[in-house]
Amino acid sequence: MSLTFHWFLPTYGDSRHVVGGGHGLPAGAAGGQRPADLGYLTQIGRAAEQLGFEGALTPTGAWCEDAWLTTAMLARETERLKFLVAFRPGFVSPTLAAQMAATFQRHAPGRLLLNVVTGGESHEQRAYGDFLDKDARYARTGEFLSIVRDLWRGESVTLDGEHLRVEDARLARVPDPVPPVYFGGSSPAAGEVAARYSDVYLTWGEPPAQVAEKIKWIRELAAKEGRTVRFGIRLHVIARDTADQAWAEARRLLDGFSEEAIRAVQTGLARSESEGQRRMLALHGGSTDGLEISPNLWAGIGLVRGGAGTALVGSHTEVAERIAEYHQLGIDEFIMSGHPHVEEAYWFGEGVLPLLSEAGLWTHPAATAASAPVSVPFAAEVRR
Repeated sequence: MSLTFHWFLPTYGDSRHVVGGGHGLPAGAAGGQRPADLGYLTQIGRAAEQLGFEGALTPTGAWCEDAWLTTAMLARETERLKFLVAFRPGFVSPTLAAQMAATFQRHAPGRLLLNVVTGGESHEQRAYGDFLDKDARYARTGEFLSIVRDLWRGESVTLDGEHLRVEDARLARVPDPVPPVYFGGSSPAAGEVAARYSDVYLTWGEPPAQVAEKIKWIRELAAKEGRTVRFGIRLHVIARDTADQAWAEARRLLDGFSEEAIRAVQTGLARSESEGQRRMLALHGGSTDGLEISPNLWAGIGLVRGGAGTALVGSHTEVAERIAEYHQLGIDEFIMSGHPHVEEAYWFGEGVLPLLSEAGLWTHPAATAASAPVSVPFAAEVRR
């Protein structure tokens, strides 16, 4: 099975430095020297498409632009790229969401992927009019996905649930193909929903041993439901021709983090109810020391950014090796990003993906990727 790689659309702005935003941080906290207008996002999308990324994750939250509207516009500016649209099920009815997905798939055939985000921050949810607590939000997500999946099968749905109620709901047109559902979460409630309804379970970039534990956990829960689930991981990346160059870039980014900014961001993130965010914070503890928490896995991004806070840092060969290690654990999909997103897409796409292609782990979606020089020891090791 060929690995699948997705890039990221920074719909809150971009920069040569790390742009904050995400869990526990207020609206307006993100921003950068490069505004997230359609022209710039189109540059990123076209670069990702040309380099061989399957899709692009578009985030959701008060700190960024709306993912549905943005990707609908970008679909006209790209040809093949799929859009992994993050959305929160508590903000829209399940019938409308199912209809929106069908419309997207009709006008951009096969190019919609859905990342269901339950929401880990009650204060942010309340700003949108959602006053449920965290466990209730996950229960509602389960009802939501149950309704949506039945509608996508062409069924008529009536449900009087604890949180959602629909009567004689039906779609005039079902999505073709049905978009896969991506879902993440580290709490027990999240695991139950993922096991029942997700196609791809996503984890943030934790060290391999912790990722292996998560995979085992979800596999066992899914097996109880008579289901199998694929696995993906969300990581930043700094890949260069040499390891020294890559770590120099990581140090440059770190030097741009003031102590005041780190304290402010960590204070905001400490309010998060997200178990995944808690695990991210535990990787660095708010300190700038000891940030390489596993070979080539750097926790520095999480000092000033919520959500995914780790990056693969190293030579192209080292980064490819770490990807192969995660794959051996069961990870088949990788959602990558880097600052700034245009330039880092090329570093990764022209430096790392050819190595994975030579090792037989990746094929360009358009089957037109040119071969590049490959590290024979890496390729041979993976084949063994």
